[in-house]
Amino acid sequence: MMKIECESDYIKVNGKLYPCTVSLAMDFVGGKWKTVIFYHLKDGCRRYNELRKEMPSVTERTLSLQLKQLEDDGLVSRKVYGDKPPIKVVYDLTDFGKTFVPVLDALFGWGNQIATEKGEFVRVKVPAI
Repeated sequence: MMKIECESDYIKVNGKLYPCTVSLAMDFVGGKWKTVIFYHLKDGCRRYNELRKEMPSVTERTLSLQLKQLEDDGLVSRKVYGDKPPIKVVYDLTDFGKTFVPVLDALFGWGNQIATEKGEFVRVKVPAI
């Protein structure tokens, strides 16, 4: 069976050229925080502050940028409730975003395996946000 990425020299999606399908996929979910955001959204929607509390080492700017990129790529939805402060903003995986969950589960399993075989679980006090 021929690999799909071998059918041509490049793949074009949303006006961008990719040399292979792995490069295409990583453009959507690559980076330090995108898969972590997915992990926290895979079981249901979260408010921005809930994500911040669950990801204390990410900066506000980085979290905002990553959420915006995931939203722009159609992987995460952002719903705003209310029109006067304080407004409620909720993030959730789109149907397209949910197609990444099996890959996320595989990464989660592999991470657990690495932690168990090569590392140790430790408790560290994290400063409050």
